[in-house]
Amino acid sequence: MKKVYLVGFMGSGKSAIGKRLSTLLNIPFYDMDAEISEQTGMTIHQIFETYGEESFREMETNFLRSFHDEFCIIATGGGVAMREENRSIMRKTGLVFYLNANFRDIWRRVSTDINRPIVQRSSRGELESIFNQRMPLYLKSAHIKVETADRTLKEITQYIAFQIERLKN
Repeated sequence: MKKVYLVGFMGSGKSAIGKRLSTLLNIPFYDMDAEISEQTGMTIHQIFETYGEESFREMETNFLRSFHDEFCIIATGGGVAMREENRSIMRKTGLVFYLNANFRDIWRRVSTDINRPIVQRSSRGELESIFNQRMPLYLKSAHIKVETADRTLKEITQYIAFQIERLKN
């Protein structure tokens, strides 16, 4: 196993859990959105405004194609599973965990976040529709589905760490 990918809708806890896993397992952590922002010198919001969502999705695919780090943890962007190529790359190059959060919890976390372009241009109903459309794609990309409802970040992190260690051996 080379990489551990965390997929799921925005606000599902990918970055928070990825950072904790990194510390717990002493493995490098990368946040795909932060890496793309650093490479472009722009925020995700600026990329969406300047180039559009499709260009951003291409940047995600290019990141997956070209990222050749050692054993590491990658928190993906919330839309990365929309492309078949991305799902294929992740499944072939690592272990993919789908963080399955319920929409109510996600809405509570992201509804006021001005750094999420899709949230800023969508109503709650529209966002929930996007969430429902993406769920089957997260499931297609994942090796392991992780239920996050009613679990602490520590519990989720420990569960994923256990699965990684179990599958490494």
